[in-house]
Amino acid sequence: MAEDFARAVEDGLKLAKRIYLGNDRAVAAPRLAAPMERTSTAQAYLPSSPMVYAVIPDPGIVDNPDLPSYQPHVHGRCDPPALIPLQMNAIELDIDCYLDRALVTVTGTWRVHCVMGSKRCDCRIAVPMGEHGSILGVEVEITRKSYATQLIAAQDGNELEKTTQPQSGGFLKPNIFTLIIPQVDGGTNLSIKMSWSQKLTYNEGEFFLDIPFNFPEYVTPAVKKISKRVKIYLSVDAGTGTEVLFKRCSHQLKEKMRNSGTLRFSYEGDVLKWSNADFSFSFTASSSNIVGGLFLQSAPVHDVDQRDVFSFYLFPGKQQKTKAFKREVVFVVDVSKSMAGKPLEDANNAISTALSKLSPGDSFNIITFSDDTSLFSTSMELITSDSVERGIEWMNKNFAVSDGTNMLPPLEKAVEMLSNTRGSVPMIFFVTDGSVEDERHICNVMKKRLASSGSVPPRIHTFGLGVFCNHYFLQTLANLSRGQHESVYNTDHIEERLDKLFTRALSTVLLNITIEPLQVLDEVEVYPSKIPDLTSSSPLMIYGRYRGKFPENVKANGLLGDFSSFSVELTVQRAKDMPLDKVFAKNVIDLLTAEAWFLEDKQLKEKVTKLSIQTGVPSEYTRMIQLENTEEASKQSDTGGKKKIASNGEKQKMISRTIPLQNFSIGFGDITATRENVPPGYGEQRAPDAAEKFVKAASSCCVSLCNKCCCMCCVQCCTKLNDQCVLVFTQLFTALACIACFECCTNVCCACGGEH
Repeated sequence: MAEDFARAVEDGLKLAKRIYLGNDRAVAAPRLAAPMERTSTAQAYLPSSPMVYAVIPDPGIVDNPDLPSYQPHVHGRCDPPALIPLQMNAIELDIDCYLDRALVTVTGTWRVHCVMGSKRCDCRIAVPMGEHGSILGVEVEITRKSYATQLIAAQDGNELEKTTQPQSGGFLKPNIFTLIIPQVDGGTNLSIKMSWSQKLTYNEGEFFLDIPFNFPEYVTPAVKKISKRVKIYLSVDAGTGTEVLFKRCSHQLKEKMRNSGTLRFSYEGDVLKWSNADFSFSFTASSSNIVGGLFLQSAPVHDVDQRDVFSFYLFPGKQQKTKAFKREVVFVVDVSKSMAGKPLEDANNAISTALSKLSPGDSFNIITFSDDTSLFSTSMELITSDSVERGIEWMNKNFAVSDGTNMLPPLEKAVEMLSNTRGSVPMIFFVTDGSVEDERHICNVMKKRLASSGSVPPRIHTFGLGVFCNHYFLQTLANLSRGQHESVYNTDHIEERLDKLFTRALSTVLLNITIEPLQVLDEVEVYPSKIPDLTSSSPLMIYGRYRGKFPENVKANGLLGDFSSFSVELTVQRAKDMPLDKVFAKNVIDLLTAEAWFLEDKQLKEKVTKLSIQTGVPSEYTRMIQLENTEEASKQSDTGGKKKIASNGEKQKMISRTIPLQNFSIGFGDITATRENVPPGYGEQRAPDAAEKFVKAASSCCVSLCNKCCCMCCVQCCTKLNDQCVLVFTQLFTALACIACFECCTNVCCACGGEH
């Protein structure tokens, strides 16, 4: 899907050469990237900032709406349609950082500069998001029309899905959301507001925020006199009550306010060119020791859950003098046939790196599974240079794929090997790309085994690869054991994400965390119910609901590396301007969805549905639609529809239409794809049939022609030819057209095997 999109943009840039921009240019005509490998080309044309594209199925409509060039008509169609990036006139970036989450809003103005004023085309919006991004909504304003996305219950969207257009909207990649705005007139200005949330990354006491904000040169307006306005607003509320230190920023910002735990920055100005770098910002808000705090907040007025809200956080500090935990680690890796190639190679590399980070005194083992289970060693191996080398050699030989995906035996074997752990943290890293029928049974078995595993049961850290595994099953396994869950939906960043999971889990600094005295509260609920361990590579953020009076003195308790008890006072404060429900919405929805799947609880599903609609965060039980509102002027009184009075005194009637979007939820795994060993990936690929090959072969001529010569140059050249020359060229091109048509038909016959 991403490669198809990139090729469509490349074709669009070729078509954009038809557009006459006049003599008063600020930039040159769109320039194509240098020839590259296929994957590099795809990456070059994928959106690296919020973008809008004109969808061009008919190249004949491409022209400057203000300065028509009267070019000769180009016959044929583009299939798939070409995508011409629209020029952008203004952009505003608003960022609100709360704890470890950022709420991002981008507002911009784009113009359909490449379509005749008498013609229309669809416009495709692309919203690239940062780390663990979650789309919240898109709003569009054009002349006499407006569009806005909205979430509805899944059962309400089932009938609408039957009329959904394939390219109406959805995810191009896991971090790139796209949406189609239908039939926009050439020359129209689109005012668009895009909102999403994303996670801040954390490393050695420093928070990092990275937002895609790298605009290509060809979105800069070509006319010099058009102003290009940029606004950036950034606020940071770390919630710590201690001083927040600004570290670095990619763009020039002016500090507007600095208080305890908060920062405010802004920038406004006209620019010659748009930003050519992602927006990056970092700050520190931690101390040398473990510190924490707790926020209290009344439930929002229209909240589906009217219990009060609490949230507590723990920062790990630098932990230089704290004794590290001894670790006993078992890596459990799926080696079914769907894992062949890059997935297994990346898993091998990541495990090898993790082994090199373990310390003397730690121990490890490696288990692979398909239909059968294989062990590196019958017992845990102490970390030595020799054992690590033997483990890597064993992986190189035994990471060989075979049929089947039988998950329970390797998990039971791993728990059994860690059952006699004393004075160390037992960990299981479970890596798979598949889904099986007995997942709930596996969870129940693991739940019983963990309950009888002593005061420090094994932590099961899960890693889901691709869209065919059940990520909610893996989330449940992690929740039952205070473990971590990580996922990747395509094969681009497997090793990177595995490294993050291993690093985070292996850097545990506080075990068995409890908050006292939560037990005195009524109807208290914590997300997740079993509080995960605190690690040095990530702060701990927990959300909850309660009734009653919250105690004034609150403590967080746990175990340190030497298994001595630890306790820290949590500073209690009211969260006045922090939207805790939105900050934690994505995490809470994922946790409740996993619980609803495990318990098969209809009430929990309804709760997730209501929470999803309330917060705007998509879920498995909601569907996204697009609402179109059209203003129609009417001088006569009308009883139907919503009305408002226009500036000219005419009554205006608002006509609404619902546009269904594709269902882009991940789902609960695909057992059939697992059984058939379908490789992991994001989006389905389908081979074109003979008819599609014929249409593409015939329609690609126009794009190729536009890439070879300028149409205005061609017209000017033809005016200088004499009659005899014109006659010769006419006969020549007619003959070439017949040959091309014959080749097209021959290709189709070859494709269909002579059946047609």
